[in-house]
Amino acid sequence: MKKEIEKRIKDGWINSWMMIEAMAMTEAVARNALEKHIKKMENEEGVIVYEKKFGEAKRIEKPFANIKEAYSQVVELLVLTRNYDKLLYIVMNYAPSAIEILEPAEIILKVGEAQAIANSLAALIHKFAAAGAGGIIVSS
Repeated sequence: MKKEIEKRIKDGWINSWMMIEAMAMTEAVARNALEKHIKKMENEEGVIVYEKKFGEAKRIEKPFANIKEAYSQVVELLVLTRNYDKLLYIVMNYAPSAIEILEPAEIILKVGEAQAIANSLAALIHKFAAAGAGGIIVSS
């Protein structure tokens, strides 16, 4: 796998570390949700999750005003993405709590890729607005 990772990076893929957290009412539900979430990410075209480290679930008292207790679990991932647009797609759709780009040291975007990223962000904002969960306020 190491040679495959090195080849992909040499071919322009982006190597990142990510941490994703799930919180649920039970340990089992938190773990199951996190595993399903990562499995879905692994099935994305242009994405290779090559390492997963699941942490222990931790009980959290009063995570929110109306919730007595919940369980939080994190997973740390090492992920290759085909390009920067795909990396941002993963960030927008899988919501890591933290991300660090490990390689390459420099990313150069072609105008088409920058345009695709801008359109992806615009689509996300419209998705939230359509769901009644926010959007952009246009002042008059």
